[in-house]
Amino acid sequence: MSWHRGTLVGFDLETTGTDVENDRIVTAALVRLEADGTVAEQRTWLLDPGVAIPEQASAIHGIGTDHAREHGARAAPAVEEIAHAVAEVLRSGVPLVVMNARYDLSLLDRECRRYGLLSVDERVGGAPSPVIDPLVIDKHVDKYRRGKRALQALCDHYGVTLDGAHEASADAVAAVRVVRRMGERHRPVGTLPPAELHALQIRAAAEQSASLQAYLRRSDPAAVVEASWPVIPRSR
Repeated sequence: MSWHRGTLVGFDLETTGTDVENDRIVTAALVRLEADGTVAEQRTWLLDPGVAIPEQASAIHGIGTDHAREHGARAAPAVEEIAHAVAEVLRSGVPLVVMNARYDLSLLDRECRRYGLLSVDERVGGAPSPVIDPLVIDKHVDKYRRGKRALQALCDHYGVTLDGAHEASADAVAAVRVVRRMGERHRPVGTLPPAELHALQIRAAAEQSASLQAYLRRSDPAAVVEASWPVIPRSR
């Protein structure tokens, strides 16, 4: 059975910003969707990140500093729960769907490091796999399409409804539904076993980064675009 016709688990983070090395998790969601599209299980977290949430980030996901401090869980035990839950999914062999996995999984990795916790890599004995990233796949199968490729744009393109954008569980569900449509529409990708699809995305992400880096270097010779996927290696 093709991967897009089976069970998939969506994962999403909403955070204090876009810096993998320094920003923090504010909300997280893991949502299991069965083959018929029904949500079979859902786990969500609200964290007190331990720092002020910038207004720009709050404007996107709707969580302010005061709300997070009053209602959020302490960051360290919550990050432990999230990393454990993600590792459980990966150990089960069910594909983990993460929109822009390079960001979410790398940020989770840095949060584990920040609190002295085992990373997902350490929990599963290697790089997280199998991961399915709608962003990487869409750029691979439809390289020259113009326009944005954020989750809302992908939902519009593939005919998926996104209710509550930038709410972690809604984004996780939408990401799963988008990759199902991708698998149906693009048979060369949809027919690959999950392990082969994961390997394809490693190569595709590196190619996409190299292309963007070459473009940026036309105006900035020092521009560097990260090539690793799905987790950016930690700096020493």
